[in-house]
Amino acid sequence: MSAARILVTGGLGFIGAALVKGLLRAGHAVRVLDDASRGAHRRLRDVQASIEFMAGDIRDPALVCAALKGMDEVHHLAFVNGTQFFYSAPDLVLDVGVRGMLNVIDGCRTQGVGRLILASSSEVYHDPPRLPADETVPLVVPDPLNPRFSYSGGKIVSELLALNFGRRHFERVIVFRPHNIYGQDMGWEHVVPQFALRLMRGIGDHPSGPLPFPIQGSGQETRAFCHVEDLVAGVLVLRERGEHLGIYHIGTTEEVTIADLAHRMANCFGRAVVLEPGAARPGGPRRRCPDIGKLAALGFAPRLTLAQGLPGTVAWYSDHAHLAPLALSPPTKRDHIPEVTW
Repeated sequence: MSAARILVTGGLGFIGAALVKGLLRAGHAVRVLDDASRGAHRRLRDVQASIEFMAGDIRDPALVCAALKGMDEVHHLAFVNGTQFFYSAPDLVLDVGVRGMLNVIDGCRTQGVGRLILASSSEVYHDPPRLPADETVPLVVPDPLNPRFSYSGGKIVSELLALNFGRRHFERVIVFRPHNIYGQDMGWEHVVPQFALRLMRGIGDHPSGPLPFPIQGSGQETRAFCHVEDLVAGVLVLRERGEHLGIYHIGTTEEVTIADLAHRMANCFGRAVVLEPGAARPGGPRRRCPDIGKLAALGFAPRLTLAQGLPGTVAWYSDHAHLAPLALSPPTKRDHIPEVTW
């Protein structure tokens, strides 16, 4: 595809900022829409002269419509992520997710933007009945009374809106479902940064010997972690070759236990840990590992193993621990372990 003018909503976020840089490297002109409520301008500081930035809320229909003016394509990533927000502000999660999706669709139709790429989530499956899970696994909200599912529910509704409006009103709609993306500056609410912060606190409290390390659950829960640079490569492949109304997983098939992740991260600090399993929060899936065959058939292949990508990620958090919000600082008591997204 030739160079395009692309709007990225949520472009100050972890994945959004990485995607903005990937699109710039590919020769596209990029406009970013973000209210900076959870994103950070530092993520785009090195390319700020190369992008157009619009500040504002994805729930503002006039603003979204204005942001889409003159664009050829939109990559919609604006959403509220982070498990603590799923539980504390599920109404906000749904408001931003559903209202934002509707505003993007309406703005595209008004401005004549015919190409839409939507970032969904592996959370839409909850606990997949088969692994590796392919794109045909049923989407599930197992308990509407559990606020955790405000996020996955919002993503499911967003997919339905994008795909069904896409049938009549768009020339090309593509949905991608990221699976446990990690990397430098990914925020503070997820398992990798939380483990890094906890390990740093533990090292301060225990200068020598194995570190006692409390975790949620048994530690046998699994995830397949995908580096953000591989995620960007996957999006570039699907925007070039993906089919209209296509749904694609982006991730790796390198499934590891949370216990293994803790040991690997401790090793990055040159230490060992003694895991202390605890109660798991209701709603967390036991295993997650995607089938990426559909995107692989288009030419995608992840390049970074966890062993290759994790040390640099841990080093970034070690160097930038001062940026962590105080409310997310590592706990000193086991019953104060902050909730993390696995």
